[in-house]
Amino acid sequence: MNVLVVENEMPAAEKLVKLLKKTDRSISVMGVVETVEEAINRLQIRPLPDLIMMDIQLDDGLCFEIFETITVDVPVIFTTAYDEYTLKAFKVNSVDYLLKPIDEKSLVTALEKFRKLYYNDKDPFRRDFRQLINEFRNQYKSRFLIKIGEKFRSVPASEISHFHINERNVFLRDYQGKDYGVDYSLDHLQDVLDPRKFFRINRECIVNIDSISLMHSYSSSRLQISLKNTEKNELFVVSREKVADFKKWIDK
Repeated sequence: MNVLVVENEMPAAEKLVKLLKKTDRSISVMGVVETVEEAINRLQIRPLPDLIMMDIQLDDGLCFEIFETITVDVPVIFTTAYDEYTLKAFKVNSVDYLLKPIDEKSLVTALEKFRKLYYNDKDPFRRDFRQLINEFRNQYKSRFLIKIGEKFRSVPASEISHFHINERNVFLRDYQGKDYGVDYSLDHLQDVLDPRKFFRINRECIVNIDSISLMHSYSSSRLQISLKNTEKNELFVVSREKVADFKKWIDK
């Protein structure tokens, strides 16, 4: 069983990881994430965990912001020092609600409840069916959480014109022409974006097919493209080695 821990207090996270492994040696902890933003980003990358152990109060907000931003198809056991969020927790993917400090007996009961409802490693058909469903889910990143001062905004990939590098930092530009910094390299973005919609035209830019308005011949067998909502003096050039693949991509 693969478990993701969402917990902002590292001593509590380490204690929970040890307790999980003590109660069931078959459990594999996929990692620990500490913030709403990290959790949103991680839960848009496959493979997904079988179960999430999730604290409610994280460094950058309440965990319920995760469910408001993306669709979470993974069962959750909530862990918290407060009981005021019980009702809200059971409106989302809650299997159980454990109050801190978590004791072994409560954890065992919650895990047994999870197995009964969602997971049975002795039933190969059920496990294969779950894997098949995961394979048919959208495996590409559909939203980006960006920070604006002390606030956050979720930008759908469909509303992004392009990604570009400026002074070694990576930015996304939306269709309103606004740039926002993202904590990803272009290499990573190239892996997590839908290749039917996004294409890396050179070392410094990935474009959305829906943002392309015109294409022009350029020097040395290259192509220049015009993007919507960009300044006239901005130059977007498909590098020579990318031209053939770009033409195939744009013609699908």
